[in-house]
Amino acid sequence: MPRRVLEGNIVSDKMDKTVTVLVERRFMHPVYKKYVRKSDKYAAHDELNTYKEGDRVLIEECRPLSKNKRWKVIEGVGKAAERKPGEGALVATAKVAAEPKKAAAPKKAAAKKAPAKK
Repeated sequence: MPRRVLEGNIVSDKMDKTVTVLVERRFMHPVYKKYVRKSDKYAAHDELNTYKEGDRVLIEECRPLSKNKRWKVIEGVGKAAERKPGEGALVATAKVAAEPKKAAAPKKAAAKKAPAKK
């Protein structure tokens, strides 16, 4: 039996080896004939902690991995596709720390207002 594949955005990557993926779908309401948006959140397995919040990914149905986790991330779409496997938050913070800091602009002294005469 073929496995379902869904596409969605990662809304949380706070857990180890797990991401939360928000999958939205649109369908026409049978009575009102208006398009309705419906969304579902899925816990998906990310073995190398590669994907970060905001990335668009494809997830595939798999065997139960934990109480709530029945999906795994198969590939990134968009920004996530450019990231190399294994490149996680530690690499990103190291790049930011290596960049020189810019000097803060001096603050201007607030001009005092003269008291109003009656």
